[in-house]
Amino acid sequence: MTIAPKTFRFELEAGVATLTFTRPERLNSLTFEVYAELRDVLLAMDGDERIRSVVLTGEGRAFCSGGDVDSIIGELFSRDMQGLLAFTRMTGAVIANLRKLRRPVVAALNGVAAGAGAVMAIACDFRVASETAKIGFIFPKVGLCGADMGAAYLLPRLIGLSRATDLLFTGDFIDANEARAIGLYHRVVKPEECLGAAHALAKKLANGPAFAHAMTKQMLESEHTMSLAEAIEAEAQAQAICMQHPDFRTSFDAWVAKAPIHFAGASGPFDAGSPKARSDSKAESGANPKTPGAKA
Repeated sequence: MTIAPKTFRFELEAGVATLTFTRPERLNSLTFEVYAELRDVLLAMDGDERIRSVVLTGEGRAFCSGGDVDSIIGELFSRDMQGLLAFTRMTGAVIANLRKLRRPVVAALNGVAAGAGAVMAIACDFRVASETAKIGFIFPKVGLCGADMGAAYLLPRLIGLSRATDLLFTGDFIDANEARAIGLYHRVVKPEECLGAAHALAKKLANGPAFAHAMTKQMLESEHTMSLAEAIEAEAQAQAICMQHPDFRTSFDAWVAKAPIHFAGASGPFDAGSPKARSDSKAESGANPKTPGAKA
């Protein structure tokens, strides 16, 4: 499978796909073409078995500043309701495909994330941010609803309804320290370490159990609308399915042998801690040394 976008950069190394916005002179703002191609590439990536994790980032001092004022905003004034709806549905499809992608996605927030850029950031599974990375859902500042591209669905689930209400009504930016404090960012690092830290996390995920990771992502997404009883049953079924996958046997055999875990398709061993540390952990937990993670 060939993935060769024209409006941003795609790279694949050791199972980690990196998508990089490449309009640093425009703070990586989005055009109609970027939206459409990103929507399609995310869909294509889901069918590419070479890809085991993803990093999303931008060149220069911005992650993504949202829709380009000149190439998008101005043109939208000439559209009727049907044309406007076609555009908003296309932008929403970017987020839908990002969430449906059966791979863990890490946002490397190297700088400002605004508007659509902020929504893409919260649609990723992990957010590793530079100390200089500001984020703002700036839609109200241009007279638009704060609920765009799924923001009102995703943001309350990350930081709670009260904080999300504040950010979506005011459109104000918050800095990296505040974003980390409210649980929006997973990690905050020095600017020069941002992309490296994101790639290190993505590589760890890529060397992990890809089938189980996909199941975890599916469960996190689908359990929003379930009762506790429904969620427990769904997870029982999901875990039983994972127990039938070869990765479960691979992990078991490595655990017994006190050897590194090499999952099929991964470029290197999974970082599950040293064999001795794992052995000590089993002893402390009282687990049967022959059945890692076994239930009593």
